[in-house]
Amino acid sequence: MLNNGEVVFLLDVDNTLLDNDRFAADLGDRLQQAFGAAERARYWTIFGRLREQVGLADYLGSLQAFRAGLDDHPDLLAMSEFLLEYPFAERLFPRALEAVAHLSTLGRTVVLSDGDIVFQPRKIQRSGIWDAVDGQVMIYLHKERVLDHMQQRYPANHYVMVDDKPNLLAAMKSTLKSKLTTVFVRQGHYALAAGSNSVEPAPDRVIERIEDLISHHLSDFRENP
Repeated sequence: MLNNGEVVFLLDVDNTLLDNDRFAADLGDRLQQAFGAAERARYWTIFGRLREQVGLADYLGSLQAFRAGLDDHPDLLAMSEFLLEYPFAERLFPRALEAVAHLSTLGRTVVLSDGDIVFQPRKIQRSGIWDAVDGQVMIYLHKERVLDHMQQRYPANHYVMVDDKPNLLAAMKSTLKSKLTTVFVRQGHYALAAGSNSVEPAPDRVIERIEDLISHHLSDFRENP
């Protein structure tokens, strides 16, 4: 049986607490409006190449490379404001912060996210997630590979990982085994992709929306569901 104070809830951000797919769509629309369809496609080509190289979604780095040939374009500098001042609080999934607050009554809530060192923390701060977890935020290139660091910073008897990517949940479960309960949130394009329901080991819990966690009790996250 799990006890309050002995559990750490690890929360992903993109497409788990906030709708990052909607942000990406808005970014694409802004690029097309300012630079045209061809330049929009060029940005996403750059984005995809950088993602393969460094293993993360680098929106700012992609914009830096995108500027080639566009230095005199009047809308180029405005893209900086669009990214850094984007209203991420408006992209939170319904009752996401309520879900975080509820989990905080059951244990410690910590953000465990993949991302770059500038834009990802900015996103977490502007969305209100940073304050919701009292600044307990970890951002890595590959979070599933640094679980030893996570455990050193936030020691606990048991962990619960909430994420929209079943492959990451499976990797973490393979490492932490019974010390981790995995919760798969079926939100966003990764969660709905073909094969998402055939990952092994399968998630311990599957929910359709992040707000579903509000009705969960501590016993729902026991070691052996």
